[in-house]
Amino acid sequence: MKMLKKSLLVCVAACTTSFAQINMPALSSAATVTQKIGIVDAKVEYSRPSARGRKVFGEVVKLNEMWRTGANSPTKVTFSDTVMIAGKKVAGGTYALYTMPSATEWTVILGKNPNAYAWDYKEGDEVVKLKTPVLAMNPIVETFTIDFANVTTKTADLMISWDNVAVKFAISTDPDKKIMEEIEKKTANVDTYWNSANYYFDNGKDLKKALEWSSVVAEKNPQFWTVHLKAKILNKMGDCVGAQEAAKKSMELATAAKNDDYIKMNTKLIEGCPLPATPSTKKKK
Repeated sequence: MKMLKKSLLVCVAACTTSFAQINMPALSSAATVTQKIGIVDAKVEYSRPSARGRKVFGEVVKLNEMWRTGANSPTKVTFSDTVMIAGKKVAGGTYALYTMPSATEWTVILGKNPNAYAWDYKEGDEVVKLKTPVLAMNPIVETFTIDFANVTTKTADLMISWDNVAVKFAISTDPDKKIMEEIEKKTANVDTYWNSANYYFDNGKDLKKALEWSSVVAEKNPQFWTVHLKAKILNKMGDCVGAQEAAKKSMELATAAKNDDYIKMNTKLIEGCPLPATPSTKKKK
């Protein structure tokens, strides 16, 4: 009898261990979405329930009640550095994402404690609280989705969508100060000259300094893209003689490399920046 009991216990233990090790799909699978916003890394970690024939808002998700914005664990949003949301600075770190859906607008909250569930939230636990209008989704979204949309070099929208509903809010960054500091520290070789000249050109900084850097790059590493940058800067400065000269050099290099895009860009630049008229070409009055 003792041997039988011992055998049964061994079997139960073995069977329990076996069941515990079964790998089964979750009804609400875990997901992570990342996005670079300017020079800030943004990440959302959440679980994705599906509608599966159910009425989502009003039943699966109660209206006018705090929601963890997903399933299973609290949804987490992480920023590697400071961002702006709804006019407020949000320091780099990890936050809980709560929402309170209603028929016409949602309340969106970033909570200070990333591990706190929605039902633990109390007024004052937030770093940001905002309201955003409901957008209609067509076709409907079967599986709950959080993603980044409308991404620029400084901004992105965090989009939340499920069923026939979506909401979004803007996240913005101001990378200029840090980039300028990096440029001042690191502009000492061809690679950093190239990046710095590009940044100055694209963001309306000191064009004389941009031309200085791009000229160094074009001389030390004469490629169709490096010489074209110099041509663009000269063109923006109104020096069509210099711009055409650089553009023609860039076109020669692009033609040799069989790069049609740069051939077209150089052609457009040359046509758009005509040489000044010489005395012999001026019309007589």
